[in-house]
Amino acid sequence: MLHSTPGGENGRCSMDDVRNLLKTEVEFGTAELSLLRKAVNRLQAVEVRQEVNAAVRLVGDPTSASEPTLTKLGVAQHLLGNHGDAYRLLSGAKKHPVAAMYLGHVCIALDRPAEAIDAFARAAALGYDPIEAELQRVGALRASGQIDEAQAALKAIASKAVSRADYSFQFGCILADRGDTLGAIEYFERAVDMDPYHSRALFWLANENARQGNDDDAILLYERALSKPPLHVGSLLNLGIIYEDTERYDQAAFCYRRVLEADPQNPRARLYLKDIDASEGQFYDEESLKAEQRLQHTLSRPIADFELSVRSRNCLDRLGIVTLGDLTEISEQELMASRNFGETSLTEVRELLEQNGLRVGQAVESKKPDSFVPPTDMSPEQRAAIEQTISDLQLSVRSRKCMSRLNITTVGELITKTPDELLGSKNFGVTSLNEIRGKLAEVGLRLRND
Repeated sequence: MLHSTPGGENGRCSMDDVRNLLKTEVEFGTAELSLLRKAVNRLQAVEVRQEVNAAVRLVGDPTSASEPTLTKLGVAQHLLGNHGDAYRLLSGAKKHPVAAMYLGHVCIALDRPAEAIDAFARAAALGYDPIEAELQRVGALRASGQIDEAQAALKAIASKAVSRADYSFQFGCILADRGDTLGAIEYFERAVDMDPYHSRALFWLANENARQGNDDDAILLYERALSKPPLHVGSLLNLGIIYEDTERYDQAAFCYRRVLEADPQNPRARLYLKDIDASEGQFYDEESLKAEQRLQHTLSRPIADFELSVRSRNCLDRLGIVTLGDLTEISEQELMASRNFGETSLTEVRELLEQNGLRVGQAVESKKPDSFVPPTDMSPEQRAAIEQTISDLQLSVRSRKCMSRLNITTVGELITKTPDELLGSKNFGVTSLNEIRGKLAEVGLRLRND
């Protein structure tokens, strides 16, 4: 019977060990899994990625490769954060217990909880540690919104699983889904006591510390969560944000580049990295910089980073609300008009925003700037253009958030601003400025003094 890899992995690991494992046709078990983990953790990830990709190219058509080969390559891609490639490889090893187990992890990363439920159940049937497989299945049930079923399944294995870190983690997640934040924290801390490098529990605790403004503690927790594979994109992005907030720009850029190594099209990492690069050499008032930076990062944080009930998350998802900033741009009346969004959900959302120094609809309620008076020499086309709303420009999220903070809701209000006034918001960099210039140029307009 195969079991999960122990938390403490000692011993040396060289690039030659990795090459030999990738080239040799051997059964894939816990020893090989441990070697891959150590390689991703201790060696240069770029070199490991190159070796793995070379091995994948040699395999070619997955249908012609053996199940152990597909398993080792799929697991390696998962540990490196290449979940799409991992899914393709692991799906071909239909009778291998490790492949089934890691296919479940990949499906969770790809937000396919229904497939993950089946994969974890199949892993147990094929001989993987049944308690570990069931604990992961509980997580997949919870991710699919089946909270009661997840809790019942966890209760059924409590006597055998209570001594495992994942049991405390899954129990903490269920409490968080039910709105018991304090109880959830207790169980996440218990999971970390059992396994000091439990990445998901560390990630949750880091988020909570960041939410409360404990940046130093959050950084330590994120760094520990990232000290062992697989690569957690959410941890890297959040750590990069805090590094930026504490003016550690080189470290922030490193985090965003690591994300882009695994996901070259990640929109948040690409935008954040561009603005760091574009902002080099610019000088800002330190206090206003920190205030603007913190507000921007707060507004751009995804709702998924926070623990809300399944009902509230589903309602917000239907409304297209994905960030905290989106919640400041909708009224309580509009939220309450949404199906299944009641007083309980509204209270939950209010508390979430209050904890982050925001409130529902504050962007809507903000004081508007002085009325814009168009110049007399404007053409009819330009006059029509300045009456457009900012949303009509279809700006990127970062540019749109800057407009919200400056209380700019129309194109006419926008063109009263100078480039320097827009750049006064730290993460509104040259990339965003050029985007706005281009949008205005399309309708024959430009910023003041531009």
